[in-house]
Amino acid sequence: MTPAQPLRVGMVGYAFMGAAHSHAWRTAPRFFDLPLQPQLTAVAGRNAEAARAAADKLGWDSVETDWRRLIERDDIDLIDICTPGDTHAEIAIAALEAGKHVLCEKPLANSVEEAERMTLAAETAAKQGVMSMCGFSYRRTPALALARRFVEQGRLGEIRHVRAQYLQDWLSDANAPMTWRLDKSKSGSGSLGDIGAHSIDAAQWVTGQSITGVSALLETFVPERPLAGDLVGLGGHGDLSGDAPRGKVTVDDAAIFSAKFDGGAGAGAIGVFEATRYALGRKNAMRLELNGTKGSLAFDFEDMNVLSFYDAAESPDAGFRKIFVTEPEHPYVGNWWPTGHGLGYEHGFTHQVVDLVTAIGEGRQPEPSFADALQVQRVLAAVEASATNSSQWQKV
Repeated sequence: MTPAQPLRVGMVGYAFMGAAHSHAWRTAPRFFDLPLQPQLTAVAGRNAEAARAAADKLGWDSVETDWRRLIERDDIDLIDICTPGDTHAEIAIAALEAGKHVLCEKPLANSVEEAERMTLAAETAAKQGVMSMCGFSYRRTPALALARRFVEQGRLGEIRHVRAQYLQDWLSDANAPMTWRLDKSKSGSGSLGDIGAHSIDAAQWVTGQSITGVSALLETFVPERPLAGDLVGLGGHGDLSGDAPRGKVTVDDAAIFSAKFDGGAGAGAIGVFEATRYALGRKNAMRLELNGTKGSLAFDFEDMNVLSFYDAAESPDAGFRKIFVTEPEHPYVGNWWPTGHGLGYEHGFTHQVVDLVTAIGEGRQPEPSFADALQVQRVLAAVEASATNSSQWQKV
């Protein structure tokens, strides 16, 4: 067998998402047959000592302290962007113009204008065989992928209702320290873009419908937080000493909005969305429920290996039944463990690498494209516009 050609990866950023992506690049070729062989060639970070420590821990061969050097290197084929949103546009456009494939974390950018420029650069690069993808990793959860399959097969009939929630609690402590996620200049938005973007993408992807309008409410519960303290996970413990400085929170803590979908061939569903990092007891409850004319389905990432499904014709009095999504015929699952041995959070990123590398090897556009992510960005912008205008209806 002829060895697969290498796909030499350069990653920018090495924190939470950088660790998840590193694991995926290492793992994907060990469980899936890929047309190209990923190589963890270099990681870039501004702090040379921290970047070197991350490279040693996560398995990268070399280090750069400027992402521009990463793009200039002849031994890099793909740039993986795992940095805050304020840097996405500059890095992605430069990489695409240099002929590098790009994987960019979500949300695509901090504004529609940035996302439009990135999409134009991506479409121009694609004409030369240079591909790009946005990292909405929840698409690769087997249970959600099975939900999409059910919708495509018509098992729900015409979709009438969409309910999407993303509930976390890591910001519930009002004295947790400031992080870049609470600074609009870096993150673009708060719960809305950080986690709500996942719900928007998942709802549109599973239903096959696009959101056309919204009415929204955004709320910031804690306007100031300690600038110093001990970070623990995403949150932590702020410095509460008398002279400790505090910083202003400039993003939303919670987002709620109603939505109308375009319906495709049908009338179009109505939807309700909620995103918060203040839901005590909810650790990563990324939920989606659809109600159609023939059936319903429900998913909760806190029980990620299960899809609940109701077939009105098959069992009208039985209610929902649970499908344990670990069978080899289920999406992605056949490459992993025997039936009944569930998967975890990290597997979605591995599947993301599999889909991206397969598409690049086959010379086709991977999904979600930057254009797909731009549509999500437009929904985010419409939500913000509605919330600042007394929740008036805002077209997307």
